[in-house]
Amino acid sequence: MRRILPFLALVALPALAQQPAQPPMVGAKGFKKVALHPLREAPAAAVSLNESRLSAEVSATVKEVAFDVGQVAPKGAVLIRLETRDYELGVARAQAALESSRARARLAEQQLNRARELAKQNFYSAEALTQKETESAVQQAQVKLDEAQLAQARRNLEKCTLRAPFQAIVRSRQAQVGELAAPGTPLLTLSEATRVEVAAQVPPRDVDSLKGAAEVRFAGSGGEFKVKLLRVSPAISREARTVDVRLAFSGQPAAPGADGRILWNDPVPHLPAELVSKRGAAFGVFVLEGATARFLPLPGAQEGRPVAAAMLADKTIVTEGRHGLADGQAVQIKK
Repeated sequence: MRRILPFLALVALPALAQQPAQPPMVGAKGFKKVALHPLREAPAAAVSLNESRLSAEVSATVKEVAFDVGQVAPKGAVLIRLETRDYELGVARAQAALESSRARARLAEQQLNRARELAKQNFYSAEALTQKETESAVQQAQVKLDEAQLAQARRNLEKCTLRAPFQAIVRSRQAQVGELAAPGTPLLTLSEATRVEVAAQVPPRDVDSLKGAAEVRFAGSGGEFKVKLLRVSPAISREARTVDVRLAFSGQPAAPGADGRILWNDPVPHLPAELVSKRGAAFGVFVLEGATARFLPLPGAQEGRPVAAAMLADKTIVTEGRHGLADGQAVQIKK
């Protein structure tokens, strides 16, 4: 019996070695359950649609500055008053000249009418009548010239009062009371308070994802604000290699000049970086086809980075036990 037992053990060992290996156990999930939408961002700032430097149009002394730096002026409010005395006298002179030319025009018209009556009775020559017609036309032209000069004088008087072209925030003040303002002299710098946009510099590769984003936010020192895309410049900045993008605030705007970033989630579903595998020289992902694991290369995939993978929408992704898998290998699926 002692000799028979070792012999039986030697016979049993080959039988155990010939048993087939069990397929590896893997875990799997549908792509929609593992997909992510990476957060994108780009530098941005809130800018007024109008940044204006209010300048003098006439030469006059500054009489009053009604709003100072930091104040908000309603549209049409008086911002600066200039001394008007010289321009009031100009209006009076132009008015007097117009009244004089109108009186001469009336006299010339009366003389012309009398000359025409006499000409019908052959008491007035044709040449003299033509002269009267010419004198009347000259006087009428003078009236029009004096009317234009009066309108110009009144317009110059109006320019002595500078009003807010929009609801404006006074950003800086150059005007000083008593100082002579010459035409073109900057007096105030204004920012439009209500029409504020977001100016962002977006890398060209992210423009399409921004266009397709369901929601975009502007995050700055004043908090987060919802914004919507207005327009994308077709030009690329040569210096920064970015595209200028403008967005509008959906509600209350941020303060003009606020710096921040625009944030949005990429609308294209991405495969998480930890599920990207490498086989040979290719990066890809293992998916299930029934009880078989298949390796699908992903164009543009890089190690350690999520990869856009909209083509995996209907696939089941191997999430556990993938490290030792080979393409076409049979697997067992965890319940």
